[in-house]
Amino acid sequence: MKDLTIRNVTMDDLTACHTIEANCFPAAEAAWTTSLRTRIEEYHEGFLVAELNGKVVGQVNSGATDKDDITDEEFKQLVGHDPDGRNIVIFSLSVHPEFQRRGIADRLMTEFINQARDMGKGAIKLLCKEDLIPYYARHGFLDDGLSASNHGGAAWHSMTLHL
Repeated sequence: MKDLTIRNVTMDDLTACHTIEANCFPAAEAAWTTSLRTRIEEYHEGFLVAELNGKVVGQVNSGATDKDDITDEEFKQLVGHDPDGRNIVIFSLSVHPEFQRRGIADRLMTEFINQARDMGKGAIKLLCKEDLIPYYARHGFLDDGLSASNHGGAAWHSMTLHL
């Protein structure tokens, strides 16, 4: 997809990123606009967007920490975030439903992994639902098992990619 650009987020992308969240996650799981704004303001280097023909169609956003336990709900608001932390924690990888199944999420994830390596991170961590374990495993993530998180009332698996 030659017209696809992966780049760091800017504040101008906030509305598009919130629209993607709202279309990809149940309301109890989607990030609030305030959380996305905080992630853009405080850790734009850990927030990538996919832009297709000038329109933001996907995103991956994160925080960083030295902690291995990533189940703290406040961390999603970057409480306890340390930009120099050895672990980068993905909060959301999402592509607007109209643009899914075109390899955009894979391009976002590949660029995110490369950027995390360039930043000198030791690992990428995330929480995902069971049906997404094979997707992340294709990118090299290992399933650490069921997480203590019950975000949005769902069951989550913890996964780690050692860099």
